[in-house]
Amino acid sequence: MSVLINPKSNELTMPLSPSLETSTANVYFRCFAGCEGKHSIYDVIYRCPTCDSLLEVYHEREPLRRQNAYKWQQLFDSRASTTNWPYGSGVWGMREWVIPDLQDENVVSMCEGNTNLFWANRLGQQLGLDDLWIKLCGNSHTGSFKDLGMTVLVSVVKQMMAMEHSPVKAVACASTGDTSAALAAYAAYAGIPAVIFLPAGKVSTAQLIQPVANGAHVLALETDFDGCMKIVQEVTEDQSIYLANSMNSLRIEGQKTVGIEICRQFDWEVPDWIIIPVGNLGNISALHKGFELMKDLGLIDRMPRLVAAQAAKADPFYQSYKNGFAEKTSVTAGETLANAIRIGDPVSYEKAVTAVKETNGIVEQATEQELAAACAKADLTGMFTCPHTGVALAVLEKLVKRGQIKSSERTVVISTAHGLKFTDFKVGYHDSTLEGVASACANPPTYLPATTAAVKEEIRKRLEV
Repeated sequence: MSVLINPKSNELTMPLSPSLETSTANVYFRCFAGCEGKHSIYDVIYRCPTCDSLLEVYHEREPLRRQNAYKWQQLFDSRASTTNWPYGSGVWGMREWVIPDLQDENVVSMCEGNTNLFWANRLGQQLGLDDLWIKLCGNSHTGSFKDLGMTVLVSVVKQMMAMEHSPVKAVACASTGDTSAALAAYAAYAGIPAVIFLPAGKVSTAQLIQPVANGAHVLALETDFDGCMKIVQEVTEDQSIYLANSMNSLRIEGQKTVGIEICRQFDWEVPDWIIIPVGNLGNISALHKGFELMKDLGLIDRMPRLVAAQAAKADPFYQSYKNGFAEKTSVTAGETLANAIRIGDPVSYEKAVTAVKETNGIVEQATEQELAAACAKADLTGMFTCPHTGVALAVLEKLVKRGQIKSSERTVVISTAHGLKFTDFKVGYHDSTLEGVASACANPPTYLPATTAAVKEEIRKRLEV
């Protein structure tokens, strides 16, 4: 067993004991609404059998408190980017807080997580912020934060399939693009068949080709995401096909590590604000879950304020927020450039309401013009933002202008996917062909004859030299 040095005392300390690292009895599914009962995380179950609410993976706190907060910080710091399998993953480096008993041979990991926390200094100055950071979750294997949840889900499925009498033969999801890419890649790595339900004509070419290339069974349905979601839930009533959407709480276990990782990257300090684009609402629920666990175990003493950012054409959560969350609002989602969050009936509504309420959070929306302009402004400072990150950046700009976010407050925007997955959006902006969008920052190429004189003249006009 390796030995660690405590820099605060120069004393040698031992990592967590193997008995705690492999403990299983204290992690289980339970009803998010509070019904009694525990369910094994290896059972094929997605909702509470008593009230039909979503489940959550619950980690009993007392066993985890046997290690003090500093030792948890020390352990996770020591594992970051290591080559010791599987701890180099940003998710499995926290395996005691995720799925502690998963056998190493069943971990399906592509070194997800440990993504850049980028200091957006120039963009921050333009917006009037001294401490703006972008968490670049798109710098992952399939180009989005969905990898974090999918490594957990597919790993658990692999372990389930290794058990006797397991009914599971394949995995399936409905998707607006990024979920399907993550599921297809991780399932392919594990050798598990994957079935993908996509709304026909409503995902980018780059998003469509990912599951196709990874050998998934891709079914393009003549409906929207909500229609695909309805069908995949009906199909997965057959327990031989395991549901991989975020209503499955295993996905949240991986995605919650984003918040933990952000704190670790800030030397265990909590940012004041975190802004995240939301659709089905699993991501903000996961953020809250990670911070809640850190607070319960004493690693942090406060929560950040969480902001859910929605596209105005698909904003059911914003509409509910305006009504004080008196009841869940569903809408028919309209056409939006932020197609990955084009969802009118979010599954994780109750969890997201808790996340916003318990962090004194905010829900805000952005129009197509606002999100496209926010992307263009960010790109001009060196980023390459997806339209969903543009939604979050546009909401950030609104909150700064209102004075709700102060210039000195540390603010993190979650960039959920890589801009290269949305090149059609980028090209459309700079060609000024996006419907309803005025491309004020358009920068199309200039075509010239191949002469030095023509080139020099163009440079002179542009740079005024």
